[in-house]
Amino acid sequence: MPGHDAAPAGPVTLLVIAKEPLPGRVKTRLTPPYSPAQAAELAEAALEDTLHALLRAPARRRVLLLDGASGPWLPHGFDVVPQVSSGLDERLAVGIAGCGGGPALLVGMDTPQVTPELLAPALRSDGWEGCDAWFGPAADGGFWALGLAEAALAPALILGVPMSTDRTGEIQRRRFTDAGLRVRDLPPLRDVDTAADAAAVAAVCPPGSRFAARLRAAR
Repeated sequence: MPGHDAAPAGPVTLLVIAKEPLPGRVKTRLTPPYSPAQAAELAEAALEDTLHALLRAPARRRVLLLDGASGPWLPHGFDVVPQVSSGLDERLAVGIAGCGGGPALLVGMDTPQVTPELLAPALRSDGWEGCDAWFGPAADGGFWALGLAEAALAPALILGVPMSTDRTGEIQRRRFTDAGLRVRDLPPLRDVDTAADAAAVAAVCPPGSRFAARLRAAR
């Protein structure tokens, strides 16, 4: 059940896909200059910021697609669904399709600068009028958000897209348009992968960001 601080219900299911923030499993490209433990702390802070941002956004349901176990970083208001043991394309496709009918918007854990206001265009009912999909491009050529008006179509639209390349976003968006979907775009965001990314993202995080505070402490 949503926590007391959750925003009112809305028409869209919100999902976050994440790994359990354990040293050596997450944000390995931050090491060096940061230690594996510091990298995991930064990943945890980024995930917390993302989850709390989605709690403040209207949603029909909030889902955490998790690889690993949950911890004290998980706020009330999310249903935890284990990821399937497969490639990222299948984990995304199965996770989104599991939402059933209606629109769904998936966000990654690598953009702690995300805000409810940034997501707002894709969370209103009129945001889906004349629109079949939303796409959030990432600065590294990937994507940070994917939305579908019919979540059940995700396998046909995502499976087989090569992940973690500098053309992943381009290929995924073209998969949508080639299928005849009408696509709208969210603003581009920078993922946190390297130390330079972390510094740039922390500089634009909203006030009170756990990620920005954790980065300052790590330095």
